[in-house]
Amino acid sequence: MSSEATQVPAVDVSHLSAGYNGQAALDDVTFTVEKGCLAGLVGPNGSGKSTLIKVIMGLMKPWSGAVKVSGASVKAGAASIGYAPQSELVDWSFPVTVEDVVLMGRYGKIGLVRRPGREDRDIALRSLERVNLAQFRRRRVGELSGGQQRRVLIARALAQEADLILLDEPLAGLDAAAQHDLLRLLEDLRKEDRTLFVATHDLSCVASDFDHAVLLNKRVVAFGRPKDVFTADLLAEAFQRHLLVLPGGDRTLVGP
Repeated sequence: MSSEATQVPAVDVSHLSAGYNGQAALDDVTFTVEKGCLAGLVGPNGSGKSTLIKVIMGLMKPWSGAVKVSGASVKAGAASIGYAPQSELVDWSFPVTVEDVVLMGRYGKIGLVRRPGREDRDIALRSLERVNLAQFRRRRVGELSGGQQRRVLIARALAQEADLILLDEPLAGLDAAAQHDLLRLLEDLRKEDRTLFVATHDLSCVASDFDHAVLLNKRVVAFGRPKDVFTADLLAEAFQRHLLVLPGGDRTLVGP
């Protein structure tokens, strides 16, 4: 058996159930995400995507089941997890600089009471360089474009020095050029052996550019390679309506 076949998954979710006020958001969810891949988490609104991310991060306790990150418990593996939330959930009017936001990614390493040191600032600068925003580090974060703000959130996750990066709807609202730039960044990070788990509504991008897909609607409908997951029958089961799947050339289009 090859080392690839026996490699511990980056994310291993087993029989996970969770919810709010007695209402289930996730029901017996089981899947794995391989290390070093770009994986998409897709499903309709209310399918449990954000809840699943919260459980993986340890921000929410499941009712039952287990999550392991690189073979360790969520608590033990928390230091290896980076997170970029939905841009719409961030108060961009708060008077902080781009560098200040990225330095927030260092708090897990240095604690909330200690001031960032030279090494922390160097790591923050390198993270901004990775997303091509170093020249904006002194600018107020609210002055940036939507695509740039999303890259700031990714830089903050990189400053955590995380092997696993969770991104919640990073492609939402971006124009074609900004979306292309962000996908190229994700590809570069994947080449650096990072694992990226991306919650998104953009099925076409996952179908054409991602290695792995998890199709979720409170339970896992399917997971694996996008071409195996994004079939007409499985998509209709997950979205409870018919979707049009148009494979062609090097890109697959998925829509109503």
